[in-house]
Formats: sequence, structure tokens, C-alpha cells
Amino acid sequence: MAIFVLAIFVGYYVVWSVTPALHTPLMAVTNAISSVIIVGALIAAAASLGSAEGHNAWIAKGAGAVAAALAGVNIFGGFLVTQRMLAMYKKKEKPKA
Repeated sequence: MAIFVLAIFVGYYVVWSVTPALHTPLMAVTNAISSVIIVGALIAAAASLGSAEGHNAWIAKGAGAVAAALAGVNIFGGFLVTQRMLAMYKKKEKPKA
């Protein structure tokens, strides 16, 4: 639990210290990492754990489903943030007089 809390604080300070010019390439990398996490989460959610039945199988399936959901939120949120960042660099059309 202590490592998890420490990771939250380190992640917060790392993310907020990134300059806007680096944000879009970094989001692309985190989206790629999250897609790998989704593959692992789907494998865990579909796992039968060999001969294990009952409680342990449901824990693996539940953890896999939660991991897939959270990674999905991260991927789609990353794409939305990236779109907003790229929109900042588009030229704005001036209205005709």
C-alpha cells in the first residue's frame, strides 16, 4: 500500500512538470502502454486458472475486468486530451468584416 501511495505522488509531480510541447508524444506512449495492459487484463479476465475453481477464479476475472475498464478510461481519456492539445496549435480563422 505504501508503494501505491508513493507511486501516486510521484506520478502526480511527474505529470504536472511536463511541458505542453512534450505532452502529446507522451500521451501516445501512455496510450500504447495502456493497450498492452488491456491485453493482459483481458487474458486475466478470461482465465480459468487451470484447475482452480470458485473464489480464486472470480478474483482473477474481477481484477481483469477492473483493469480492462481502468485502462480503457485511460486510453480514451488520453485521446481526448491529445485532441484538445492539438486543437491549441490550429490556426484560428479570423471572421470576415
